[in-house]
Amino acid sequence: MIELFERLDWNGKLNSLNYDVELVDLYEGVMIQNHLSEDQAKAVDVAKFSMREELDLMLPHYFTVKEKGEHEIIIQKSRFITYVGRVETETAAQEFIQEIKKKHWDATHNCSAYLIGEQNQIQKANDDGEPSGTAGVPMLEVLKKRDLKDTVTVVTRYFGGIKLGAGGLIRAYGKSVSEALNTVGIVERKLMVIMHVKVDYSWLGKLENELRSSVYQLKEIHYSDLVDIETYVEEAQVENFSDWMTDLTNGQGIIESGENVYLETDV
Repeated sequence: MIELFERLDWNGKLNSLNYDVELVDLYEGVMIQNHLSEDQAKAVDVAKFSMREELDLMLPHYFTVKEKGEHEIIIQKSRFITYVGRVETETAAQEFIQEIKKKHWDATHNCSAYLIGEQNQIQKANDDGEPSGTAGVPMLEVLKKRDLKDTVTVVTRYFGGIKLGAGGLIRAYGKSVSEALNTVGIVERKLMVIMHVKVDYSWLGKLENELRSSVYQLKEIHYSDLVDIETYVEEAQVENFSDWMTDLTNGQGIIESGENVYLETDV
């Protein structure tokens, strides 16, 4: 209970995004009704709604850049150095951009673009002195075409003396970002549920063999009074997995769902 209170202020705002739905569900019980003031109960109610809403916004899967990286190309004697990175907030995106601008303070241009949010709610593009619409926008369009989320990119240009024209600039900045993404890599992040199967040690060999030859991904095995086998399962497959484990253990296994996590695979 204390853990839940520490996540709230009494204006009903969350102090953390590390939600524990089981804690919030205690709001329905007598314990909270007997120990919270009316204002505190309202705050917990707001928190419960916010937590449910946040979980609903977790996408089944999405694409983003694998890691922070860079790539350089030369076009008509101009250097185009492209940086890409993964960010989850606009503040982080702006910090990424400022870091590159500080590094390349002497560059002719440091153009940027980023997409943030489950539905790409935040989209920004900046030409940084290039003709309007010839740099930031084509960079942003490459990110959108690749169906990326939570991604920021900066293209640093050192002018080489040859003007490219509007069309040439659009192609140059688009190509720079596209090649950088190919170099750094893209990953698909899939939402998984960590399923726990707790059984007697006598079941371990059979279940481990079955899991390793199945479509499910074994996470790890914990050894205590019972064996706890953790497996990554897509949310849509949780019921099928539970039924399968029940059949394999003749109903003797304790099957529980754990936290939701994202797993990454290279694209």
